[in-house]
Amino acid sequence: MSEMNEEVLDEAMESSTEENVSETKEDENVTSTEETAETAENADAEASEADSEDPDKKKSFFKKKKDKKDEQIEELTDKVKRQMAEFDNFRKRTEKEKSQMYDMGAKTIVEKILPVIDNFERGLAAVPEDNKEDAFVVGMDKIYRQMLTVLEEAGVKPIEAVGAEFDPNFHNAVMHVEDETLGENVVAEELQKGYMYRDTVVRHSMVCLLYTSDAADD
Repeated sequence: MSEMNEEVLDEAMESSTEENVSETKEDENVTSTEETAETAENADAEASEADSEDPDKKKSFFKKKKDKKDEQIEELTDKVKRQMAEFDNFRKRTEKEKSQMYDMGAKTIVEKILPVIDNFERGLAAVPEDNKEDAFVVGMDKIYRQMLTVLEEAGVKPIEAVGAEFDPNFHNAVMHVEDETLGENVVAEELQKGYMYRDTVVRHSMVCLLYTSDAADD
């Protein structure tokens, strides 16, 4: 009887020991599984962080290269723009200088032609009324009018004088005449025609200026 009890006790102890060992193994397996899962999660997180950082690094790397190219492109573009601006300024300055030189040359030629016009006018004015229909006189008058047309097309025009108010910018007063019927500082007579080339006075009109006795007394 005693021996049977000892056998039952031994079997119970062995069964308990096996259960404890089994539970210990299960606990170890669970712990190992949890640690493995945690390690995997950490690895995934690190990999994810690395992946999230890598694009920035790659972008930064490529961005630096792109910025260098962009800088070179901007420098070249800026140089081209400056050169184009300088060329445009040079072209405008050259055109202005050419225009000024042309105007100066044209003005000089007009100044030399005006005495010829004056001689035509004096000659035609001296022709008697009976001879104005002569072929020679008619031919001279046509040449005179043709010259005036050519000058007008070139931008030359006479300055208005008789009956206009005296303007020192256009008129040169060489005589004064008293006349009560007209206003003061009015051009009474034109002694020599004045001309303008475009907006520039080539020759001032030589005029006789009116004045009143009241103005003379003052």
